[in-house]
Amino acid sequence: MLSKFQIAVDNARKLFFGANKTQGSSSPFTQCSSLSSSADMVEHQFSSSKVQALYELCKSTFSPSGLPPSSSAAVQKISSLLDSIGPADVGLKEETSDDDRGHGMFGLQRLSRVAKWSQPITYIDVYECDSFTMCIFCFPTSSVIPLHDHPGMTVFSKVLYGSLHVKAYDWVEPAVLSKTKERLAKFAVDKVLTAPCVTSVLYPNAGGNLHCFTALTPCAVLDILTPTYNEQAGRKCTYYHDYPDSKLSSGVEVKDGGTEEYAWLSEIETPEDLYMRPGQYTGPAIRE
Repeated sequence: MLSKFQIAVDNARKLFFGANKTQGSSSPFTQCSSLSSSADMVEHQFSSSKVQALYELCKSTFSPSGLPPSSSAAVQKISSLLDSIGPADVGLKEETSDDDRGHGMFGLQRLSRVAKWSQPITYIDVYECDSFTMCIFCFPTSSVIPLHDHPGMTVFSKVLYGSLHVKAYDWVEPAVLSKTKERLAKFAVDKVLTAPCVTSVLYPNAGGNLHCFTALTPCAVLDILTPTYNEQAGRKCTYYHDYPDSKLSSGVEVKDGGTEEYAWLSEIETPEDLYMRPGQYTGPAIRE
């Protein structure tokens, strides 16, 4: 069975494409960003773009095999191109404060503070094939994508605007299990990313493959995942709760001889409050 995160993304795609068939560009799921003018959109369609260059580079680099990019040079080339991309390059306008999107005609004045912070994360599908996914997540302040993994995958993340806190782990190998079946992971990342900043890259076994995102301000993240999530191929998105281990964190050596900080990770059901909706990609069209 697909995780609720994957189901939310799939439903977002179905809702978006279904609405577009009957409503054209007036789909109700377009509030992540301000739309460009018609003239700008026409210009985007017929000019080369950074998004097109990124697509072509990914297409020539990645394969459905699930293997990481073949060289550090390939990773650097993709990262450098991502570093140069800003909100306008993907059809977004930077959000500097939270608004009432998602609350319809009632607006925030008739909502409690709790309701205000329950605004959804908006998922924008830019491009997907068997080899890779290009997508954008737009976060309202305080929204969270809980700790989850990317099994056998490499992920590039570029913060387009705003500030995002990232906490991440990598599994300790060979696997170390507690008496209650939690698995030991090594602390990899605990930092705030504020645009403009360089692209972050995680790998199947390094760089923080299990991570959690928390929006400190309204923010947007452009992600490239390779290969795509595919449960039949063993790439299911799984969620975890972390239990930092004070004994290990104080310097007890693990088999590799390290004295890093560690935590026990316990698999959990997808959180019920993971609230996501579809958005429309309004950037330059990708020509295949």
